[in-house]
Amino acid sequence: MWYELLVAAIYGIVEGVTEWLPISSTGHLILLERVLALPLRPAVRELFEVLIQLGAILAVAVIFWRLLWPFAKEKAKRRAAWALWGRVLLATLPAALMGLLLDDWITAHLFRAPVVAGALIVYGVAFLLIERYQKNRPTVQETTHISYRTALGVGLFQMLALLPGTSRSGATILGGMLLGLSRTVAAEFSFFLGIPTMLGAGALKSVKFFADGNVLTVNEAVLLTVAAATAFLVSMAVIRFLTDFVRRHSFAGFGVYRIVLGGAVLLLFLFEN
Repeated sequence: MWYELLVAAIYGIVEGVTEWLPISSTGHLILLERVLALPLRPAVRELFEVLIQLGAILAVAVIFWRLLWPFAKEKAKRRAAWALWGRVLLATLPAALMGLLLDDWITAHLFRAPVVAGALIVYGVAFLLIERYQKNRPTVQETTHISYRTALGVGLFQMLALLPGTSRSGATILGGMLLGLSRTVAAEFSFFLGIPTMLGAGALKSVKFFADGNVLTVNEAVLLTVAAATAFLVSMAVIRFLTDFVRRHSFAGFGVYRIVLGGAVLLLFLFEN
């Protein structure tokens, strides 16, 4: 049991790091499963990989509490928070609707190593290109200044994250920068979009899991709790790191990392087949 708890914590660490950095949690989990596989039933594994994101979501809520809390005493803060949530929910709609329609098909057909590797490499190259395109270009410097039109545009880019290996944060950050957001604003808005997006994905997977007559054992519930708690603690550090990092550096390094990771996933697939 202690070994399983340790592995669950490692999954939480990987989730906490890769969910917010634009490097694809799916690609890392594919590699991790080859090295440290948890003894979970297939249906539980799918649920596990989605619900450990709840810890990561909680980290965003804690760090950005003052900005996101819509019931503040000050009227100006309440209005700003409600306006921000309006933009976040608008940006969430495209991927939510497409996910409801295609979730089963994507799970059955696209969760393949070659697809993940291709997405990692393509979007890695995209990050290198966007950094050149973004230089000396006027940008939105405050999250509260994002227009509804821009928010919807970022939401359309988030639909690309339905392709495994793309990275939800990667798609939204790229889309935000292409639409005129600064690196910092694009990263923060990506964090906020993760709240309804991952809550929705978790709810959808949970409903399907229990509707099929599945039940979590005590052992499985404990492993899930440990992974989610670890993801929360790691996410607290990673979100602060990324927010500070993008103020002084570009995303080019993440682009290179994605290309290398994509090559590793592809090589693993080729050697196994």
